[in-house]
Amino acid sequence: MIYKHLNINKLLTLLLVVFSFSLYGQASPEAGKTLFKNYCATCHNKNMVSDMTGPALAGVSERWDSEENLYAWIRNSQAMIFETGHPRALELWAEYKPSVMTAFPQLTDEDIASTILYINGVADGTFGVVAGGPAVVDAGPVEEKSNFWLYALLLGILALLAALLARIINNLDVLAATKEGKDVQAKTLMQSLTSKGVVGFLIFGLVVFAGYTTVTNATNLGRQQGYQPHQPIKFSHETHAGINKIDCQYCHDGARRSKHSVIPAANTCMNCHKAIKVGSEYGTAELTKIYASIGYNPSTDKYLENYEDISTEDYKEIYSKWIEEQYLVETGLAELDTEGKNIVKSQWDDIVSSLTNDQKKKVQGPIEWIRIHNLPDHVYFNHAQHVTVGGVQCQDCHGAIEKMEVVQQHSPLSMGWCINCHRKTEVLFKDNEYYESYSQYHEDLQSGKKEKVTVADIGGLECQKCHY
Repeated sequence: MIYKHLNINKLLTLLLVVFSFSLYGQASPEAGKTLFKNYCATCHNKNMVSDMTGPALAGVSERWDSEENLYAWIRNSQAMIFETGHPRALELWAEYKPSVMTAFPQLTDEDIASTILYINGVADGTFGVVAGGPAVVDAGPVEEKSNFWLYALLLGILALLAALLARIINNLDVLAATKEGKDVQAKTLMQSLTSKGVVGFLIFGLVVFAGYTTVTNATNLGRQQGYQPHQPIKFSHETHAGINKIDCQYCHDGARRSKHSVIPAANTCMNCHKAIKVGSEYGTAELTKIYASIGYNPSTDKYLENYEDISTEDYKEIYSKWIEEQYLVETGLAELDTEGKNIVKSQWDDIVSSLTNDQKKKVQGPIEWIRIHNLPDHVYFNHAQHVTVGGVQCQDCHGAIEKMEVVQQHSPLSMGWCINCHRKTEVLFKDNEYYESYSQYHEDLQSGKKEKVTVADIGGLECQKCHY
């Protein structure tokens, strides 16, 4: 019995040491980096010094009177606004309402401290992106440090301990049998590893791992936060929506009236670019692709008749002539020089490569944009319901689109992300005809019985709303 207790105690001591190493932790910017990506990056700029959906986070600790109140704000901002009435909380609410900060009651003091260390490190240039550097779209997604080797090491240690435990149990069984006068042979290590119990456990583990992997990959299908493909035309949202202040719904007019926001047709582009024929950034290189796709001759200001039937050589001649004319105007030359000839050839080759593929053999025809945001077929999402009825801003889901030179998927678009939004988003009842039928809620708000009504209150968490 002494032998048994000694070995069990040693084994428990080893296990305690192993798990102490794995569970021990303290505030660190590395941990904060992952926490920021998971909880903050949806609304706060990753360079920490520029505002986005939420305020810039550089120096956040200095703007609060105490660490305790800052931590309380992060865990439940609405309580700080409506229950505590903290001055800093009210100041933030006045500036950013009706956008509501997500509550994070699950974050420990260590988690919050780690996140602040990361924020301060990025802001002062000692960690990650240099302060004042590129905005969120240029900084790209925060890279999460892989813990694969740490987990592999822990798994190896646990496997070794399991093997030792099996040997100890086997030896104890032999000792007990010998004491009872039985002739029992000790099992070899291979016999122990190939026993029914071990094999069954391994099969069970493989089934669990395969199921977890399948479900995880299925839920992530089509959703790639940070996905930023190069499009056939270098369209800059920063130039159009940012510098020139073009309303998102002017181009994506479906967002206000239908399920889909729709990809703008080239005819929408032509509303402006029939007059603006040379781009501020790329000259004729990108705009000529639009003209070629719909058969518009910018040299004559006329659409080509039966343009889809025009041969590739004739098409090349039309648009090469246009590129050549603009080059001569820009340089003041009487005829093309070597550089001009190279530009004409390069731009035409780029037109062909951008507007054709294995299925689309001719330049003429619709521009085949690469889809960025994608939801599974079993998910119902209606843009009009959110934009027109709910008054949701494009930036709430798509980020600071007016600052993106190349568009990327800003939000995770996961089920959990949508549910959290429905839980925190306040329904705009005032002067909104779409919510007139909710008479009880109107009465509760007027009487003061309710301070607010969220999307969750009007059925935003019902399964059939999104999965009918």
